Amino acid sequence: MEVKVNGNSLKLVTGDITKQTTEAIVNAANGSLLGGGGVDGAIHTAAGKELLEECRKILEEALKGAYLPTGEAVITNGYNLPARYVIHTVGPIWHENTQNEEALLSNCYQNALQLAMEKEITSISFPSISTGVYRFPIRLASATALQTIVHFLQNYSFSEVVMTLFSPQDYHVYESALQPLIEKH
Repeated sequence: MEVKVNGNSLKLVTGDITKQTTEAIVNAANGSLLGGGGVDGAIHTAAGKELLEECRKILEEALKGAYLPTGEAVITNGYNLPARYVIHTVGPIWHENTQNEEALLSNCYQNALQLAMEKEITSISFPSISTGVYRFPIRLASATALQTIVHFLQNYSFSEVVMTLFSPQDYHVYESALQPLIEKH
């Protein structure tokens, strides 16, 4: 599915984010940036060991050994990936929205898009952040993600945002969340 927002393209696809050919892909990272399971592990595996080395440098130099805070984003090269860059963001762990998880999830998308714009990147692919092992309910996550992305695209010239969804079931949830946003505009 593809919709136009202020001349920008917003696409929903089912597939493997490590195969996306947008300029950047987004990694649903953990705060250590050193790889993990799910999307994070797949991206690190596909990119190669150089990605891990660059992430270690970011941890040591930019973050002074601290974890990347939830909702924040950093950028690395893509190495062996088709995408030139990887933007790493740490999604919130779901605690029944008792710790402002919805706002933190929105920050993941907003900060990744803002960082891409600062680096003059015009196409980006996102996974469904926090809906795997972090247990964020996918219906709420899809609404939050798409509202944030649509709002951003209404205000900036960006070109292309792709939501790369893991399964047909996830795709249908995102498609349902996108319909009311399209009807508003």
